[in-house]
Amino acid sequence: MSQPINRVVLAYSGGLDTSVILKWLKETYDCEVVTFTADLGQGEELEPARAKAQLMGIKPEHIFIDDLREEFVRDYVFPMMRSNALYEGLYLLGTSIARPLIAKRQIEIARMVGADAVSHGATGKGNDQVRFELGYYALAPDIKVIAPWREWDLTSRTRLIEYAEQHQIPVPKDKRGESPFSTDANLLHTSSEGKVLEDPWEEVPDYVYSRTANPEDAPDTPEIITIDFERGDAVAVNGEGLSPAALLTKLNALGRTHGIGRLDLVENRYVGMKSRGMYETPGGTILHLAHRGIEQITLDRGAAHLKDELAPRYAELIYNGFWFSPEREMLQAAIDHSQSKVSGTVRLKLYKGAAHIIGRRSPNSLYSEKVVTFEDDAGAYDQRDAEGFIKLNALRLRLLGRRDGR
Repeated sequence: MSQPINRVVLAYSGGLDTSVILKWLKETYDCEVVTFTADLGQGEELEPARAKAQLMGIKPEHIFIDDLREEFVRDYVFPMMRSNALYEGLYLLGTSIARPLIAKRQIEIARMVGADAVSHGATGKGNDQVRFELGYYALAPDIKVIAPWREWDLTSRTRLIEYAEQHQIPVPKDKRGESPFSTDANLLHTSSEGKVLEDPWEEVPDYVYSRTANPEDAPDTPEIITIDFERGDAVAVNGEGLSPAALLTKLNALGRTHGIGRLDLVENRYVGMKSRGMYETPGGTILHLAHRGIEQITLDRGAAHLKDELAPRYAELIYNGFWFSPEREMLQAAIDHSQSKVSGTVRLKLYKGAAHIIGRRSPNSLYSEKVVTFEDDAGAYDQRDAEGFIKLNALRLRLLGRRDGR
């Protein structure tokens, strides 16, 4: 017989789904529930989650609402940005990178309050159940995980609302109709999927976008900005030093104004199906491009090309939920080592849905105008050296050609 559950820490948003889960956990497991709500910069007022939890009988000392914005950007977003990671060549991993931090804090709270289980509201069809639970097990190998969507019989929005009404759980008016799509948000991005987005042939309706202006309606005048980097991390915008979260917030505002960072993607979920989603990553899109720009003049070719080989693997590990795996940590060590000279300033032009690099400089630049010039280089480069270089590289091709009668 399995051990009884005495206390469980629930990742709680205060919304309908997690409020139903809160009540269901109490009923099903006859246990005490501790709620944890993470402020990752999703732009919502979180104090109502506290009031909702108290209304549902949670003790004040068992309600945790933590501001994790700085930790999120400093310890998760920035390390990922150093890698130039893009899942399937396009996705900046805004949802994926938030999950390990939530899992980590949940486990910390579970230890603080003596809980023997944790719970989340991710469905059995998505990637988030994998990400949360891989995080839980990596940090607390013997923890009990409760995933209600894989256990209960509340298989529709109608059943969920019926359960809420039976148990006097307030149901917001906007939840009574059929939800047109679902969203997830944090300081890095907003993702939207489901319902009106499920047909990949149909264009995303304009009302789905929440974090970016329509590029067609963006200002007709370009805006020029600069981003300063130190050891691979952005530290200032337009010369103003900012904390990691404040810097990303600033870039988000700039990206919003100019309609930058929209992505319509059909991706391959880790659980096996294809999914169509719409992502808005305004500040992250600008930051990703700027970081590549400063690396162009500070990274050696061999290091830069190796990083480009590692980045897809790194992105896949994050997407699949393996942030706490040894292979991700090994890759991170190599990536971070490559960033020791990645410092300087990138100048960008923001205009009508796009960011363009228009300048870069660094005290550690490997770019030599003297060597690369088409004018007289005063002996900096002897062009006659190229003949031997070409012949040595051509040797095997010439031998193959002779053998094969070319």
